[in-house]
Amino acid sequence: MVAGDRPGGVRTRGRHVSATLLGQGAPVTRLLVTNAVLLTCDPDRPPAFRGWFTVGDDGRITGVHEGDPGPEVTAERVLDVAGALVGPGFVSSHSHLFTSASRGMAADQSLYGWIEGMTRYTEAADAEDVYWFTRHGAQDFLRNGITTAFDFTDPDLAFERQSAGVASFVAALPDTAYQHAQLRASLDAGLRSVHSVMLGQGAVPQADALAQLDDVVGMAAAFGDDPRFLRMAVSGAVQWAPSPAAADLELAAMRRHGLLNQPHLLETPHEVELQRSKFGWYRDAGVLGPDVVFGHFIQTDEAIIATSAEAGCGVSWQPMSNGRLASGVTSIPEIRAAGMRVGIGLDDQSCTDVSDPFSNMRTGIALLRATYRDPAAMPVGDMLTLATRGSAEVLGVDDRVGSLRVGRFADFLVVDPRDPDTGPVWDPVATYVLACSLRNLHQVWSGGVQVADGARLVDPQAGEVVSQTHERMARLAAAVG
Repeated sequence: MVAGDRPGGVRTRGRHVSATLLGQGAPVTRLLVTNAVLLTCDPDRPPAFRGWFTVGDDGRITGVHEGDPGPEVTAERVLDVAGALVGPGFVSSHSHLFTSASRGMAADQSLYGWIEGMTRYTEAADAEDVYWFTRHGAQDFLRNGITTAFDFTDPDLAFERQSAGVASFVAALPDTAYQHAQLRASLDAGLRSVHSVMLGQGAVPQADALAQLDDVVGMAAAFGDDPRFLRMAVSGAVQWAPSPAAADLELAAMRRHGLLNQPHLLETPHEVELQRSKFGWYRDAGVLGPDVVFGHFIQTDEAIIATSAEAGCGVSWQPMSNGRLASGVTSIPEIRAAGMRVGIGLDDQSCTDVSDPFSNMRTGIALLRATYRDPAAMPVGDMLTLATRGSAEVLGVDDRVGSLRVGRFADFLVVDPRDPDTGPVWDPVATYVLACSLRNLHQVWSGGVQVADGARLVDPQAGEVVSQTHERMARLAAAVG
């Protein structure tokens, strides 16, 4: 059962949380979190234990310990969570934040029909519009316990569908300011970001596409000291490209700036052989390697998985959106058995609809166990790891996020299974994954700073973000018709 009584303190959603200021003079640490059941996602520790941790002035964890701190441990602030579960902030390894204003659209469509419906209005957006839409998505993530995201920015390129399974983007150079607005938005919201951009497609000369990428990278350099800006990436687009030259371009971009590449690939159940032939473009161009993370990767075969595993590629799995769009079930057991790293994403907020990492975990477990008729297809503890540390590892940022370990940022969640009550806690990890939900998420912290109290964001501009998003989307809808 969960250890910890309920000491006196500040009343928060029916639960006592003590947040006491201690000490005179120079504090030892910025924050001490105590009386917690810790789910650290640290492979060198038990899955759950009663303990405490400290956070330094740089927002990073300075110590994680079992039991209770002694009287010699002081801090600027003490957060007594009264026996609640404390886990790392979720890491979404695959997200499209700008879609936050387009939920519930194309409700009965598969991927490309949904894209047509979802982008109908955002195609008319300008850089200022997409800034507010992205910030709306970022603060929605934070409110729901997602503290880090790989963000596929809107390239502002026209989408064309040729069939149920084939689509392309009109050859053009994505606008630098338009893409940059989305990076500013996620950071302004307080979300940690892996910022991903799409390159020029089709007839655009490679030199022009790389020069435009240089502009994007140069603009992003202004955020180089911001701890929320984790790294840049390429949004691999071979799935929508007309020729193998797209793979050559992505390889050149990766080498030019040391970028991660996450391509959407093998996603829909339509025209599977065509999709698999495009995997060959990446293989033949020499793109495959540890800096490649395949998004979705559903319509695979044994040879594709083996080739990808041998090269060291990773996979980002999106259970809820794959189900909503009828894309299929990713072969996660085979992929993991082959040795590929796996992370979990919330995907578009307009096809996951509710950016709920708890539901995403449960959906993934249910899909795999039902498909394989085997509970071992996805153990509960493994699912929590994939949604946190696993996602950080696949993105190459696990030295900073994804677990409660010394040196990582103090991005953590306070989840109380007693409010509302889920019953006795026999297994903290199982309760966290299977029985808890957003209603049990009481606090979200990033870098040792609270960013959400229940469903309320601490950001004083949160209301303005909502107003701007609704007003701008209404204007676009009226203009498009």
